[in-house]
Amino acid sequence: MGVLRRTARGLRRLLRPLMAGGVAAFAFPPLHLVFLLPFAFAVLMRGIDRASDWRRAAAQGFAFGFGLHAVGLYWLINAILIRASDFWWFVPFPSLGCAFILAPFAAVPAGVCRLAPAGWRRGVLFAVLWTVCDMGRLFLFSGFTWNPIGSDWAFHGLAGDVMIQPAAWIGVDGLTLLTVLLAVLMPLGRRFIVAGGMVLLVWAGLGAWRFYALAEAAAPTASSPVVVLVQGNVPEQEKITRSDVRAIFERYLRLTREGVAQGLKMAGQPQGAARPVVYVWPETAFPGVLEEDDVARSMIARAAEGATAGVIGTLRVGPDEHWRNSIVALNEAGRVEGVYDKARLVPFGEYQPRFIPLQVVPGGGMTPGPGPLSWHLPDLPPVGPLVCYEVIFSGHVVDRHDRPQWLVNVTNDAWYGNSAGPRQHLAAVRLRAVEEGLPVVRAANTGVSIVYDARGHDMGRLEWGKESVLVRALPSALPPTVFAWWR
Repeated sequence: MGVLRRTARGLRRLLRPLMAGGVAAFAFPPLHLVFLLPFAFAVLMRGIDRASDWRRAAAQGFAFGFGLHAVGLYWLINAILIRASDFWWFVPFPSLGCAFILAPFAAVPAGVCRLAPAGWRRGVLFAVLWTVCDMGRLFLFSGFTWNPIGSDWAFHGLAGDVMIQPAAWIGVDGLTLLTVLLAVLMPLGRRFIVAGGMVLLVWAGLGAWRFYALAEAAAPTASSPVVVLVQGNVPEQEKITRSDVRAIFERYLRLTREGVAQGLKMAGQPQGAARPVVYVWPETAFPGVLEEDDVARSMIARAAEGATAGVIGTLRVGPDEHWRNSIVALNEAGRVEGVYDKARLVPFGEYQPRFIPLQVVPGGGMTPGPGPLSWHLPDLPPVGPLVCYEVIFSGHVVDRHDRPQWLVNVTNDAWYGNSAGPRQHLAAVRLRAVEEGLPVVRAANTGVSIVYDARGHDMGRLEWGKESVLVRALPSALPPTVFAWWR
């Protein structure tokens, strides 16, 4: 009975940090309730202070990390529900399993910081270790750097524009360090609250200065290309069952025809000086292997008559006969001008880690490509292609030896429904624009399709669940940021 009572007391002690981690997840996009972070981290730090040794402190961190990621990644269940008839038994595992795998990244800073004196020294050490461990998620499987705490500041609108600007100097990991420092130190007393308030004022002031100072430099010019983003809004169930691939293809052709017509009008054709027009289809928008389909490429070229180039998400079979998740660039005649294969594959979605005994990834999974590159397409500024998930990797989205002038991200977030997941993904896209000083255009199957300028400012979007096109002049690139130079 004594063992049972001790076990029950231990579980009760872990319940507080578990709940606090769940509360901290409400600071992630799209809620951005960052004011909850000091309260949540105060519970964790109190548990660490009261722990009798570093092992029990690490257990407090593990519980906090589990709660944080279980709530923050709840939406992963939606991908399994789409195929619930086949994988009903797997429904509890995506969010809870990922939370269990990620929880040690919170346990390590909690356990190690227990060795430092209580108070601000312990808080500083915890924040530094939290950030280092968070960056270490780059090396987990193919990498899983989703939802860094620094992304909490990517509010929609002007407030977010201002608060994410320091990412141009210190990246999202720097924002994470500052945020966790504030969250663990401000509950320590009045002087830390005052100091934290001053840090936030300086943070906002520097962000506002940079945002407004670069407004003109980041704006489109008279010769900027016109970008046409095509959002087909195809339900994932239709894509999986391939119930009517012809209808899907015809939908994209129709939208492309409408969008390119708008783009040509904006570009001044045929009345004025012509500017290039480029259309973009989302990830796997073409329901086949476009590289091998001459007829389909010819039909796309006719629908996009007058456009300079097209960027289309499709599957591809490599020389080794393995599947790739790819983007192809077409010229005005429909010939393939460039191919990019996704380099960072989604764990458990596009490839299966070897320790999983049962086959849960359809078709045996994908093969990754070599990594970031820049396309030099005729009459267009150099562009860096990115497929879906790989845009979340801070510092790993451009070819450092051949810097592009803009980034194009194609994605299909339909797997995750109208949930927090697509909004968290969108926050990552926005932060990459600020970090690299490059505009980013994003075509998403079901939304959100968007154009961000090089400051991460929203230049226009298509919301979730809308079938339409978005036509915008491409914003200008800024000179390489401090982060772009030093990573």
